[in-house]
Amino acid sequence: MLLFLSLAVAPVAALEVELGGYYKNILASSKTLPLLPPVESYVLDLNRLRLQLRGSLGDNIGFDIEYDNEILLGDYLDTRQFALLKDQRPDTYFDLSRTYVDNGTLYGGHRLYRAYAELTLSAVDLRIGRQRIAWGTAMLWNPMDILNPFNPIQLERLERQGIDAALLDWDYNALSRVSLVYARQRSGASAAMRWRSNLRGYDLSLMAGRFRGDAVGGFDFAGQLGDVGLRGEFTRTRPEAGRGFTQAVLGADYTFGNSLSLNLEVHYNGRGATDTRDYDFARLLRGEILSLARHYVGAYLGYDLTPLLRWDNFLIVNLDDDSLFLAPNLIYSLTDNLEGTLGIQAFH
Repeated sequence: MLLFLSLAVAPVAALEVELGGYYKNILASSKTLPLLPPVESYVLDLNRLRLQLRGSLGDNIGFDIEYDNEILLGDYLDTRQFALLKDQRPDTYFDLSRTYVDNGTLYGGHRLYRAYAELTLSAVDLRIGRQRIAWGTAMLWNPMDILNPFNPIQLERLERQGIDAALLDWDYNALSRVSLVYARQRSGASAAMRWRSNLRGYDLSLMAGRFRGDAVGGFDFAGQLGDVGLRGEFTRTRPEAGRGFTQAVLGADYTFGNSLSLNLEVHYNGRGATDTRDYDFARLLRGEILSLARHYVGAYLGYDLTPLLRWDNFLIVNLDDDSLFLAPNLIYSLTDNLEGTLGIQAFH
């Protein structure tokens, strides 16, 4: 409301607005989760229109609003899994999504994917609203990314749920930043501080805070050792109840002259279990945790088959129970603004 009031009273010469967006269609065939029996085969057709309004009021105030309208079709709407999951509320403090049709054959909803305003004063930025706060340096697992955790097996890898927060960034020199964040979620409040700088060519950061009642501290790094990129993250968590645990990621990547990219990561999840009988499936389904086991290894391989056709492949292996996830994709650039992808997600 404050943003639109500012737009209404702003001098016309000071207002700059850019409108953009995309349309995406995802046609998928799969089976429902064995955790929610019965297992049912299904076809799902997702249609999403995302509109983005981005602009500024003079030199100091900026804003970003991204609106999604989605329509789901297919017999997935008749499965028990969809019936159980469709009404789950996100953990965000404000519920900025609504369903406008749900008749068994058609499901439609819309939401604000991003909605924030940003004030810039010299070396200080203050951003308030639904936003994405990306902490950490790893590719598949991000123990440092407490506010917006990323599921490494999700179908749309670029989709990151935002959080309702106030973020203050102070760039006290060209390579160093101090960040303060306060966020509210239905499961509790979070407040943290992060320091980031560059020492001898390596990006380093330290983080400490309280996230939904849990005290968390950690660090990450990223840099080059010759032609090999190195990155890592480490966190220690002391929950309100229960024992403390450690999470860590160590990764390396290398790109050959022919565009072949290799990435490898090893992940230790101290909150997980080494015995499948101790897996916490209930918290997994509620979205409170993303990994059940304790020891993982992941890899990414990408190659430009032609200037317009790229092959991507993700592999994750659970070293505790020998299960694995494999996801090859072919991505073709049809025109400057039209792209097609064909892929498979295989689980064992």
